[in-house]
Parts: sequence; C-alpha cells; structure tokens
Amino acid sequence: MVLVTVTPVHIEGHTFIATTVQLPKTTLLAVSNEKGYIMCGALDVGLLNDKLKDRRIIAGRAVGVKTIEQLLEAPLESVTWEAEKAGIITGMRGKEALLKLV
Repeated sequence: MVLVTVTPVHIEGHTFIATTVQLPKTTLLAVSNEKGYIMCGALDVGLLNDKLKDRRIIAGRAVGVKTIEQLLEAPLESVTWEAEKAGIITGMRGKEALLKLV
C-alpha cells in the first residue's frame, strides 16, 4: 500500500503540488504552492488564525472530500484571515482559491 503520494496538479497553466497521506480510517489531502494551500477537513483554521497567526498562513479548508479532484472542486468551508487578505473567501471552489496564490 502506498501511504504518501506527491504529484503535480496543473490549473490554467500553473503547477501546484498535491499531497495525499493515507492514515488508518482517513486520508489527508492538500494542494499547495509556495504561497499557501487548501486542505481537507483535518485542517484547523482556528489554530492557524489564533495560535499561529504570526506565521501569516494562507490556507483554506474543504470538508467531505475524499480525493484531490474533489478538493479542487469543493467549496471552501473556512479560510484563514491571511487567505481572506489574498482574496480567498469561504464558498470559493478550491481550484479558484489556488489561482489566487499565483
């Protein structure tokens, strides 16, 4: 069984890195570039906004996704304050949010 996969994802001519981590009873999903990322429901946006706010992390969270493809199409359920500053808003599809990072 492959536990971790890292693959490129191309969106409108821009390359992002998709990471999938197989864990017991769950799968972690993330798509990122050097500026920020979107992730599955395991992402704790509150923690990033409160305890790690000095890091100014640009990130968004989509829930109920099981594949990278679903993560790209799903609406973001929550985003960090830094993501909002970058123009990423709750309800925006993952793919659209990533394009704000280029």
